Amino acid sequence: MSRSNRKTPIFGMTNCKSEKKDKKIWHSRWRCHERINITQISFSNLDSYQTVLKNQISSTWDMGKDGRQYWTYESQKRIAHMLARKLTQSPREIKKTKERFIHKWNSK
Repeated sequence: MSRSNRKTPIFGMTNCKSEKKDKKIWHSRWRCHERINITQISFSNLDSYQTVLKNQISSTWDMGKDGRQYWTYESQKRIAHMLARKLTQSPREIKKTKERFIHKWNSK
C-alpha cells in the first residue's frame, strides 16, 4: 500500500490514528446489553424483541476522532513549505522535504 494515494483529502481531526480500541469497548458493551436483554425476555415474547440502539450505549463523540475535515491540496503544499523552511536551509532540501511531507499526508 505504499504507492496508494487518497482520492479525497479527508482526515480525522485529532492525532488518534485509529478508533479500534474505542470500537472494541463499544462493541463489548453492546454485546453485554444484548445478552442481558435476551436473558430477561421470555420465549413467548421473542417476536417483539428489539435490539439495543448504538446511541443507547455510547456516543461517537466520546471516541478518539471527533470528526473529519477536508484538507485541500493547496493548503497542504503551503503548510509543507512552511515546515520544510523551518527544518532545512538549502532550496534543494526544502523541495525534497516538502515533497516528503505531501507524500506522507496523502498516503493511506
